[in-house]
Amino acid sequence: MSEAFSSEAEKASRRENATMKGSPAAVFWLTGPPASGKTTLARALAARLGGLGLAVAILDGDDLRRGPCRDLGFSEADRLENMRRAAEAALTLSDCGVIAILALVSPLAEGRRLARARLAGRPFFEIHLDAPLEIRRARDPKGLYAQAARGEIHGLTGYDAPYEPPEAPELRLDSAALGLAESVEAALNLCAPLSAARPPAGSRRNPA
Repeated sequence: MSEAFSSEAEKASRRENATMKGSPAAVFWLTGPPASGKTTLARALAARLGGLGLAVAILDGDDLRRGPCRDLGFSEADRLENMRRAAEAALTLSDCGVIAILALVSPLAEGRRLARARLAGRPFFEIHLDAPLEIRRARDPKGLYAQAARGEIHGLTGYDAPYEPPEAPELRLDSAALGLAESVEAALNLCAPLSAARPPAGSRRNPA
């Protein structure tokens, strides 16, 4: 099989998968420093979208670090590779008609730019979550800020390592000021046109 034919066949297969699933195949990329509320929002958003009858999967940064990215450290190169692998996983889900919700720090603007480019042609929503440092330190569900303050860990994003905020995300949320329900509604509003365009369950399109 020629390379060109293989490429076209792969594209056709992806389009067919998405059509068969009947899902918008959107990608929500939740980015922000640790304890900014990414995982909490991802779970709540997934529950709401699932309640609409849509296929949804969460790609959480901690899970990725324990699984396909367990060989990576926290150098700039490794952070970029972590984001690249996350984008590839989201691509596969999206092409199978499954909405992908990524919740990972993804601190580097270049990595997020490359991820957006890789996922071009799909509904892509970058959501930037943030909260003041004192709020994040008070939350600290994994104890990372406490460990960093004691000098036990170094290079914690948003503490002693930089986080590069998105310049133009589709949505910016201050998780210290907004409640979870409000944040979920704001995220859902991004894909409202997609949900409205989705045919009712069991319906069929008219033949061309």
